[in-house]
Amino acid sequence: MSEDSGEKSFAPTEKRRKDATKKGDVLRSKELGTAAAMMAGALWLRYAGPALMDGMEDAARAGLVFDRATLDDLSPIRVLFHAMMGVLPSVLMLGLLVMIVTVTSQLAIGDGRFLPRNIAPKASRLNPLAGLKRMFGPNGWIELGKSVLKLGLLGGIAWFWARDNLASTLALGRGELTGQLAAAWQALTVLLMLLAVGLALIACIDFPIQWVRRTGRLKMTQQQVKDENKESEGSPEKRAAIRQRQRQLASGGIASAMAEADFVLTNPVRFAVALKYDPSLAGAPIVLAKGRAEKAQAMRAMAAERQVPVLDYPVLARAVFFTTRENQIIREELYAAVASVLAFVFALKRGDVPKRPAIDVPLTLQFDAEGKLQRRRPTP
Repeated sequence: MSEDSGEKSFAPTEKRRKDATKKGDVLRSKELGTAAAMMAGALWLRYAGPALMDGMEDAARAGLVFDRATLDDLSPIRVLFHAMMGVLPSVLMLGLLVMIVTVTSQLAIGDGRFLPRNIAPKASRLNPLAGLKRMFGPNGWIELGKSVLKLGLLGGIAWFWARDNLASTLALGRGELTGQLAAAWQALTVLLMLLAVGLALIACIDFPIQWVRRTGRLKMTQQQVKDENKESEGSPEKRAAIRQRQRQLASGGIASAMAEADFVLTNPVRFAVALKYDPSLAGAPIVLAKGRAEKAQAMRAMAAERQVPVLDYPVLARAVFFTTRENQIIREELYAAVASVLAFVFALKRGDVPKRPAIDVPLTLQFDAEGKLQRRRPTP
């Protein structure tokens, strides 16, 4: 794709976003990951932490309470191992939970892609000039502002917590062990929950900033948009292959139908319906063939080759497509609308220059592209 100079004033296309993702430029927010990890850890400690507290209590008793048998066979290594095994499973579970939540939060906003290249060492990160540019450039000032905001907010939350809990926390150690551990645990979980809420507020500010910055990086010049359009259209050989594919689709059941069709209704691209009116066969027009996507494009191409009128009536085309099968007459509710189009087509074949008719499709037969009834009346 061309990288000609020019003002990048065009929003990035879906292809450009996907290409950037493949190269490692994904939407990331460290604040979101930190907030998610802190919230998950705080919730785990609040509701599943008693098991860890019980292990800590057992470890404290094993390390601080001695009986005669323990003194006769004192083994510091055994005491240390017993204490470690009392708390290690819960600590490992907490660490695993925090790791999973952190990675999942980044994958969720990063198009669900894990890119090893982003964690690979890069020589450019060791360049002092590049580091100074990051520190004193616009991004550096943004990061400085976020750091000051984070420090002020989290510091304020910690002060608010300490104002009500510091005295009782400092008084720990004067009472019974179980009660002291329970009080300390309660104070710790409250502090962590408050800090998690503060980090979540910061993440709500940081995420839009990161989205805007990434969108700005991926903006495109007019020339880049043109180059991408040309690339998506492909070479003449590719376009010829597409036409050949359309012919293959059309060479089956719709080829003979298009030879007999009086006109084709389109949507204008996604749907196509070929109709014919022969009073000797039926009292209303018959749907000879219908298709969507590639088949619809093939029908349009064949209609152009056979000089069959192609009329863009989106609402009517969808109504016929979703209510009538091939080789069946149209619904009675559509007689008036199709008759207007049919009269227009016959006038064209006589060499007249008629005015394009305005049609009216009943509300009960107005569908969207997915075949669901529309709630509001679209323009025919």
